[in-house]
Amino acid sequence: MDLALNPEDIAFRDEVRNFLATSMTDDIRESGRLTAGVISDFPGALHWHQVLNEKGWIAPAWPVEHGGTGWSVMQRYIFDSECARAGTPRLYGMGLRMVGPVIMRFGTDEQKAEYLPRIRSGEDTWCQGYSEPGSGSDLASLQCRAVSNGDDYVINGTKLWTTGAQHANRMFCLVRTSTEGKPQQGISFILIDMATPGITVEPIITLSGDHEVNQVFFDDVRVPKANRIGEENQGWTVAKYLLEFERGGSAYGPGLQVALEGVRRIAGQERSGDGAALIDDDAFRAKLAKAEMDVTALEYTEKRIMSALSQGQNPGAASSMFKLRGSEMIQQVAELAVEAIGYYAAPYQPEARIPGSNADPVGPDYGITVMPKHLNSRATTIYAGASEVQRNIIAKLVLGL
Repeated sequence: MDLALNPEDIAFRDEVRNFLATSMTDDIRESGRLTAGVISDFPGALHWHQVLNEKGWIAPAWPVEHGGTGWSVMQRYIFDSECARAGTPRLYGMGLRMVGPVIMRFGTDEQKAEYLPRIRSGEDTWCQGYSEPGSGSDLASLQCRAVSNGDDYVINGTKLWTTGAQHANRMFCLVRTSTEGKPQQGISFILIDMATPGITVEPIITLSGDHEVNQVFFDDVRVPKANRIGEENQGWTVAKYLLEFERGGSAYGPGLQVALEGVRRIAGQERSGDGAALIDDDAFRAKLAKAEMDVTALEYTEKRIMSALSQGQNPGAASSMFKLRGSEMIQQVAELAVEAIGYYAAPYQPEARIPGSNADPVGPDYGITVMPKHLNSRATTIYAGASEVQRNIIAKLVLGL
């Protein structure tokens, strides 16, 4: 595995750096700087989406025939790395990363023509209707019903932890269309217009003070059967395909390296118990060194996966190993940042993280997002497949248990 950049990759990296330096406006930079969760504030994220689309860089992983860039695996990694270092906003990427590839794989020509251009342009913002009360990791137990009625389905039920539903105008949703046979055999995958009568979105405010997730209720919601992706009762196959993108579509290494650099900066400013800089405290330096080694090890796993993908191989269980350790490292680095910032982590000040807010932060500017990031990171070992699920996959595929 050759990790050195060739001249073409170096030229591409320089092109990306120049683009980011000249294209990120003040509002885009502020949106990225104040992001503490999995998505940025909606106006800033949408603005950045539109800038990338105008450049032709909004869908790096898509095939060229559907508007992709044609970049290599290494070029996509370089792009992700440079965006992390520049602090770009986190996009509402469920259309780009999840339902877009599903539509390409299972959708009709009409569905591709209708939805894919709107995903690229940002006209459609998508949310994911998977989890329900009592149906999270055991997704096959979902109960949201879709009853056939002529050319429509009539949907009743609820979805939970629906990220970005307050801004989304579309949802891709798993619904139960049959109660016969195994639970997985009665599920269908359907696309829903969020403006359809009978849909109610109720906010869930997290411990960090953010409104990222919601509960969505369906009360006799009529959805055309033409919105179904794949065959009726075959949605489980579609859902598993989508999960490959949800679990394997993140580049953890670059973001974690940037987060570690942030911890170092904080530790250089804050004081330890003896009044010296925290970065010179032996105990803290040992924790920081351990985190750096763990992140470096994760990056090598990430690059092994990249190497396999670039050769047309399936990374298999390595994706679960990567997701498991990546989630844990996000939490570890976030906890280290809280330790570094000390008592400045205590103030609850979500208003100071609103772009354009005139609220004066309590403490230094670099401390505003530390505690919210830590609180938000508690979910990383749950969403996109809980750590227990990932360990089961590793046990089965690697250890043969």
